[in-house]
Amino acid sequence: MTTRPISRAAFSAIAELETTERGILPHRIPLWARQQFPDPQMLAMEVQPSGVRLSIRTRSTRIELVSHARRVSYAGADRPRGRIDLLVDGTLLRSDTLTGGDIIHTDLQSGASELESGAPHVSVFRDLGTADKEIEIWLPHNEAIELISWASDAPISPAPRRKPLWVHHGSSISHGSNATSPSAIWPAVAARSAGADLHNLGLGGSALLDPFMARLIRDAPADVISAKIGINIVNFDSMRLRAFVPALHGFLDTIRDGHPTTPILLVSPIFCGIHENTPGPGSVDVSTLGTDRIRFTTTGDEGDTRLGRLTLRVIRDAMRTLVTGRQDTQLHYVNGLNLYGPDDAGAHPLPDAIHPDTETHALIGDRFARLLSMACIPETTRSQDWRWGR
Repeated sequence: MTTRPISRAAFSAIAELETTERGILPHRIPLWARQQFPDPQMLAMEVQPSGVRLSIRTRSTRIELVSHARRVSYAGADRPRGRIDLLVDGTLLRSDTLTGGDIIHTDLQSGASELESGAPHVSVFRDLGTADKEIEIWLPHNEAIELISWASDAPISPAPRRKPLWVHHGSSISHGSNATSPSAIWPAVAARSAGADLHNLGLGGSALLDPFMARLIRDAPADVISAKIGINIVNFDSMRLRAFVPALHGFLDTIRDGHPTTPILLVSPIFCGIHENTPGPGSVDVSTLGTDRIRFTTTGDEGDTRLGRLTLRVIRDAMRTLVTGRQDTQLHYVNGLNLYGPDDAGAHPLPDAIHPDTETHALIGDRFARLLSMACIPETTRSQDWRWGR
């Protein structure tokens, strides 16, 4: 085995690599954007490398990756550890559960936190075969991770980029909350099925129409762009209708400054019973703390849309109307209820009342894949009867 440098060219879907005392730390949001409003929630989410992977070609039969993770553990609401997935020529071969690393123990009720330090983790991927192959090593979607070193028994080179590049922005659902592994989050499922190269800007609790996010997407290379907007704005109770509609127009205007003809899929919220007809703010249901099933709830009043208060139903109607009014032939409204609707909730309930489980991530990803596939086709050959999920 030979220890090799970790080349930046091997990374997909990152903004920056920060050099640390241990190694390198991937960031999905660049420093200039993080500094505009260093919200602790956003900072914690952008450093979790959802959708980030090392994409290489090699004949190596064995790869070892040394890493050091950092995660937040909530008292009474802890979640399973993150994983590192290894795919060979697009097929999942190994899923390695992280151990050790640093834990920030946090009490949701008091806000108190305490750091517990742990050891690095070594991922060992064996029996990979001697043939030349393309390998993707997907980093954990739910824990920050420093990469310390990697080794292989044959040379490694960055894999060529051949697929259409899909840039996606969304909430914790797009980030991958409740999925068990990084290649099982719904954007990863959709990208594999549609043959697209995913750049995931899904950020838990942070899909809030931030102007710096629009500028980041504006300046990113992209063949297809999508934005799944709504659930964070409702459960943060961060806007009223008067502010939401112009803000969404401005978000799209900024993206269009850099991508005047790129297909954009504007995706409304999937079904979420607690917020369909009830505005936020949302909250953790404290009665479920300490149980094996933490759930979220809302503190708003059902049916209260006075003064422009937003529910998911109000947001879907506003988004549909906005897309129609812009008369942009490359802007497409996708109804989130067609990805996961009320009929799905019986067979695939949301375990915590907001986030889908792994099986439901697969369902959403499979449904979105057809839309993504269509968006990757040049407009002149695209089927004219496709309705984009209306």
